[in-house]
Amino acid sequence: MEIKPEIAERIELLEEKFRNSGQDMGSYLDGLLYDRYLTYWDYISLDTLLSLQKPETHFPDEEIFLTYHQITELYFKLIIHEQKQVIENPNLTASYFIEKLNRMIRYFRVLINSFDVMIKGMEREQFLQFRMALLPASGFQSAQFRMIEFYSTPVENLVEHKIRKHFNLENSVEELFDNIYWKKGGIDLKTGEKTLTLKQFEKRYTPRFLRIANEVKGKTLYGRYQSLAASEKNNPKLIKALRTFDSSVNVNWLLMHIGAAYRHLDKGNKTIKATGGTNWKEFLPPGFQKISFFPELWSEEEHEEWGKEWVNHMFNTENKN
Repeated sequence: MEIKPEIAERIELLEEKFRNSGQDMGSYLDGLLYDRYLTYWDYISLDTLLSLQKPETHFPDEEIFLTYHQITELYFKLIIHEQKQVIENPNLTASYFIEKLNRMIRYFRVLINSFDVMIKGMEREQFLQFRMALLPASGFQSAQFRMIEFYSTPVENLVEHKIRKHFNLENSVEELFDNIYWKKGGIDLKTGEKTLTLKQFEKRYTPRFLRIANEVKGKTLYGRYQSLAASEKNNPKLIKALRTFDSSVNVNWLLMHIGAAYRHLDKGNKTIKATGGTNWKEFLPPGFQKISFFPELWSEEEHEEWGKEWVNHMFNTENKN
């Protein structure tokens, strides 16, 4: 059998590759002979993936709730994947940064646009019943979302808004973490004590959060932006992408959660506690926490009005529906 020149060339290249690494090419060729063809379902582990939805109750809509949260975590994984590439790039340019930011924005846009699954895609009566079997678990315990925050900005920008001015980069990561904004969302407003939801979350993830925050100190997305040369840093497309990512995460994503909470947990004068007991009315509104990953890219007026215009638009739309 005649071997085509292009095939012979590839064999020579492979032989050189394996020789340089001290490997026997013949053994690898045997592996190719014995290997079976890859299928789609094996490649994505489809059977395993579809076996991971294990509702705790018999209510049909719980499967929607469960599956949507799993999908969300997969998108968070993709966002972190892009963040790490920016953080670890030794030759970062504005164009590379923009490309990665646009990917992150695209992922968040999908999540934001799909949140109607949670707002309108479940029966309220079913939700209010099956949620009682999920206590104290809560979306508050999404570690990947917190990692997105740590990879995006210094911890000082995540300190609770009311006391943020008292902290800066001179404070240790541990001090800043103790005063991070989201911990206030896990406090019982009547007793002032931490909810079990928060206690579980801290016990499980605090060491990992502190490790990440220390590892990326000075190298977050914000840090990488600040380290760019002026010609790159002032790129209008980069600034626009950073602002869009910031508002997508810290305004639009939160507003979708508020919309879901009001639809399912707020009726007339009666407000139902969120799963896990988080004080969602004090915790979710973007104007309360004023979290921004890239604060220098927003004007003082924009910081002051943070999220208010979005909030008014959302509630006007919700009331019409």
